[in-house]
Amino acid sequence: MIFDIGNVISRWDIRFLYEKLIKDPDELDWFLAHVVTPEWHFQHDAGRPFADTSAELIAKFPEHADHIRSFAPRFNETNPGEVDGVVDIVARLKQAQVPLFAISNFSAEFWPPFRQDKPVFDMFEDILISGDVQMVKPDLAIYQLALRQFNVAAHQCLFIDDRLDNIQAGEKLGIAGHHFEDASRLEAHLQALDLL
Repeated sequence: MIFDIGNVISRWDIRFLYEKLIKDPDELDWFLAHVVTPEWHFQHDAGRPFADTSAELIAKFPEHADHIRSFAPRFNETNPGEVDGVVDIVARLKQAQVPLFAISNFSAEFWPPFRQDKPVFDMFEDILISGDVQMVKPDLAIYQLALRQFNVAAHQCLFIDDRLDNIQAGEKLGIAGHHFEDASRLEAHLQALDLL
């Protein structure tokens, strides 16, 4: 069983942080659409250091320097808690002795402080972080690396991700996919496979 992390195990949205810092809804929407965007953050998942990406963004939007600088030290506030029901499913899979792995698009800098004090990840045999290997989903290379690193064959795996393009990439290599929407649908799928 190979899990994604963001919006599968842990809720994630840049808005969760910046709605605390920018009170005007229109200003917040503009900031998230033009300054600190998912596309800008994706560079961190691909391995670029925050020192470089923030310097570039501050040069472009100097009036927003303080908010940009807040992103790294307050990154965990973009992850306000677990997705309802999923940690229980992970625990039941572990109890059933289903091998658990994860592939996550995640910054190598931001992962250690996020991972700290989250016992759910102790149940996983291995977790592949994109920023560590400078490969990102849905590039086929990260799935190929994961199969080698986890020492599993594609046909043995079920990959759970909230993004359809990530699922489709895994399917190209023969990895069955579950497009995650909520815990109840995941549970039903796993029960149909006699895994729960």
